Amino acid sequence: MRAIQVSGAVLIVIGVWMVIRPPSYSREESVFKLGDVEAKMQQERQVPGWVGGMALGAGLVLLVVGSKSR
Repeated sequence: MRAIQVSGAVLIVIGVWMVIRPPSYSREESVFKLGDVEAKMQQERQVPGWVGGMALGAGLVLLVVGSKSR
């Protein structure tokens, strides 16, 4: 059951990191296309905060389950 606790701790660290400092990613979209001419736009987007909260919650659940099964 040690692997469950380690996985939970890793998820907690990742979740806290995502809540405090959300990572961002870039997305490229085609805005206009006429024949061979194409206009593209690149946007920086952040990962929503609820994703970090879900990782944090899942990590806490794994820690509790790992400690109770001993």
